[in-house]
Amino acid sequence: MENNFYNQVEERAQSSALSFPALMSKVYLWMTLALVVTGMTAYYVASSPAILYAIVSNQIAFWGLFIGELVLVFVLSSRIMSLSFVTASLMFVIYSIMNGVFFSFILLAYTEQSIATTFLITAGTFGAMSLFGFVTKRDLSTMGRILFMLLIGLLIATVVNIFMKAEGLTLILNYAGVVIFVGLTAYDTQSIKQMLQEHGDKEGAEKIALLGSLSLYLDFINLFIYLLRFFGESRK
Repeated sequence: MENNFYNQVEERAQSSALSFPALMSKVYLWMTLALVVTGMTAYYVASSPAILYAIVSNQIAFWGLFIGELVLVFVLSSRIMSLSFVTASLMFVIYSIMNGVFFSFILLAYTEQSIATTFLITAGTFGAMSLFGFVTKRDLSTMGRILFMLLIGLLIATVVNIFMKAEGLTLILNYAGVVIFVGLTAYDTQSIKQMLQEHGDKEGAEKIALLGSLSLYLDFINLFIYLLRFFGESRK
């Protein structure tokens, strides 16, 4: 009888760990922790002239960081189910740190007040759209496909505009970036919700939650960057 009692306790604990509210909480918790890691890294690097100089003066280091970020995102997005949860988590942390290195230049380019204001605007917008994606009964999959195609177009147009340097196109791209990542926040939230509700395997559900936190982290970061172009004030 005692063994049956402990078995029931263990089953309930596993069920609680797999419960949908617990998994969704982990999505936002991991996303928040990643943002904290990025912010702390950015502040540390921005406060260290030696590190900044080492990155700026060494093209290998700069492009190594940039390519490394792309590789980490690609591997996490495409192969997370074949990785161990510990490995995937470590890769997410490393990506957050590498992202923080690049964000250190943003801290140096804009005033602290404008960065704080933009962060609050981003947090409010992100929270509202994520809540909408969570509670809406409307299927956002069609919108998600359209936004993904627009995102590809945005990336191509941004690369082209690096050489064209057209101010009018830059403004259009900034508005488009805000709209795209606002929409993707709602779409990704709904997608994460649906995947977690359908997945019953414990480790698989944990990995999906981690992948979901990466998606929302990227939505938040990119939305912040585009909003900063409107609300950011350059240091004089």
